[in-house]
Amino acid sequence: MSKVKKGVYDILRGSFLTDESAFKNWRIIIFVVVLLLIMITSAHNADKKVIKISELNKRKRELRAEYVDTGTILMRMKMESSIREKAKARGLQPSEAPPKKIKVTYKD
Repeated sequence: MSKVKKGVYDILRGSFLTDESAFKNWRIIIFVVVLLLIMITSAHNADKKVIKISELNKRKRELRAEYVDTGTILMRMKMESSIREKAKARGLQPSEAPPKKIKVTYKD
């Protein structure tokens, strides 16, 4: 049997895990498995953070829209025409005489 065929056959049989030098192989395999687990955990954590960021961005857009709507409602409430209508409903009327300016002078 050629060396290549024997090497492939040994790998398929798993003899590299049961030989005298198997301890070195097991250390490398365990090290690679630990690295893979760390990589998978990091990927999951990154995915969770991306999902959380997208949820926060969506919430931010909703709050911004609510802020704009509230500002629009406030501007309409502050308009003189809406204030006059509310005053008429309470029985108030605008003054016929214009307001007078009061000037205060100090004498020492």
